[in-house]
Amino acid sequence: MKIYLLSLGAGLLVGIVYSLLNVRSPAPPVIALVGLLGILVGEQIIPFAKTLINKEPAAVSWLQQIKPHMFGHMPKGNQPSDVKPSDKV
Repeated sequence: MKIYLLSLGAGLLVGIVYSLLNVRSPAPPVIALVGLLGILVGEQIIPFAKTLINKEPAAVSWLQQIKPHMFGHMPKGNQPSDVKPSDKV
């Protein structure tokens, strides 16, 4: 979770500097995000195609390579040591 907050903070800082300098961001935010999505998806096309050519299940490629790369590792909360997984509701 810390990395997400640091990323957000860096973005806010850059936005403040842009505002103080009275300049606009290099690209409209939606266009920039769509471009980043295109880059992430484009990076996975060749490995995914190799998976299909090698007749491996597509789910293997999705779970082992594409999902972690595109979505990152989601933060996990710390569990108290005295709580057993079966105690959770």
